[in-house]
Amino acid sequence: MSSRHKGRHVIWLAVLPFVLATGVTACNRQAPGGGASGRPRVAFVMKTLNHPFFLDMKRGAEESASKLGIELVVQAAERELDVEKQTQIIENVIQTGVRALCVTPSGSKEVVSVLAKATRAGIPLVVADTRVDPGAASAAGVKLGTFVGSDNYEGGRLAGQFLVQSSGGQAKVAILEGIPGHETGDSRLRGFRDAVAGSPGITIVASQPANWERDQGFTVFQNMLQAHAEIDALFAASDLMALGAVEAIAVANRTGTIRVIGFDALDDARKAIEAGTMAASVAQSPYDMGRIAVESADKLIRGETVPADQKVPIVLVTKTSTSK
Repeated sequence: MSSRHKGRHVIWLAVLPFVLATGVTACNRQAPGGGASGRPRVAFVMKTLNHPFFLDMKRGAEESASKLGIELVVQAAERELDVEKQTQIIENVIQTGVRALCVTPSGSKEVVSVLAKATRAGIPLVVADTRVDPGAASAAGVKLGTFVGSDNYEGGRLAGQFLVQSSGGQAKVAILEGIPGHETGDSRLRGFRDAVAGSPGITIVASQPANWERDQGFTVFQNMLQAHAEIDALFAASDLMALGAVEAIAVANRTGTIRVIGFDALDDARKAIEAGTMAASVAQSPYDMGRIAVESADKLIRGETVPADQKVPIVLVTKTSTSK
């Protein structure tokens, strides 16, 4: 072999690994929204993963995805009230490419603009737990595939009915609200207030936000007790706030004197009901929300129709029901 031919041979050997690598990369490219496994990729953006409710929802979503052959990506902001971070996460998953998007909105209006981007990208949308503001969504051109969640108004009404019956229609009530302006908490409050409105012996003496958080539930209710010693009942729009209030009640040496009603029926709340430090809580079905959301996303990817509104059951949990 001449030295000229030998040089060409050396150059080809040097280039060959690059050509092979390029060819392999091209062969492994996925269609938008396809995972490395070739399965359709679906994103589920939750409010937070620092809450038992959403961990249960995640479990239902993951088990459903496993059965359906879906590559599920679950992400969330650290805090439930961090709407800006959730919006950034949704923006990112749209850019990386997904076949469908499931969201539990941290803000019913605030997420609308980024959901509109998903609609323009042709990504089917499944909203779970908290509804998107219908007026804002319509104005922005958001196309929702389905909503999966419980009837929060009805849950609040169940809590109010329980208070009326268990108190004999006589109570000085405090309320711990969620994040003001958010559909989930607002609906629960409306249901509760409507249920007690017909009982003149029930008076709401204080109502303040505690933003779904346990430590804020403690602080806000501690202040309420100092300002209104006559409080003998509490409705908290979530169990975490209720459990914080239970701690404040203990510090004030008022355990057993205040009827506490929560929402979500978390394991710690059920234990508090058994122990008598809480009276009741409204149970939702977060596992089913996650399961149905992913099942719906799969159907939308396949071009199938799904109901616009899918309800999961709610039930009031009391000491009587937990002991069965």
